[in-house]
Amino acid sequence: MTRPSLTTNLTSEEFKEYYFLKEELKDFLRSEGLKVSGGKSELEKRIIYYLDTGEELKEKNEIVDVKDSSEEITLESEIGENFKCSEDKRKFFEKEIGKSFKFKVKFQKWLKANPTKTYQDAINAYYEIQNSKEKTAIGKQFEYNQYIRDFFENNDDKSLDDAIACWKYKKSLKGHNKYEKKDLEILN
Repeated sequence: MTRPSLTTNLTSEEFKEYYFLKEELKDFLRSEGLKVSGGKSELEKRIIYYLDTGEELKEKNEIVDVKDSSEEITLESEIGENFKCSEDKRKFFEKEIGKSFKFKVKFQKWLKANPTKTYQDAINAYYEIQNSKEKTAIGKQFEYNQYIRDFFENNDDKSLDDAIACWKYKKSLKGHNKYEKKDLEILN
């Protein structure tokens, strides 16, 4: 069975059974006059709600307590609640760590989870994270990335083209999009 088009004729249960690109989700939301901003999981929630009710999902406005950005950051400064990766913070970390500094996901999560720690603690954590051999978790919304990683963990003799061919086949099917050994059948 081929994947159905994303229209209002789908039920939310049918929608959940198939993989849709973020751009397809945005196109659908735009065509229905609904909000198109946010991550893939947010777009999917809006669509599911809309398919179930025919109404727009009312979302809570996030209230963000942003520190005055004119306040100088020092090694002793507290990270603070609702940490945001801003240009002044990037410059601070680049000055302390070097031009190779990047706000990687794992480090961002650490910063948000440790609001009472200092920027010196953050720098120490950054180095620990950089030196860690632990694989970074891939978010649920990045199914393609997870599939490709899992594919190569089981098939180091295959090419990226093989992995992509298997992914394209897998996402066209009803059900989950996790790698399975039987996906290799498409290569024969």
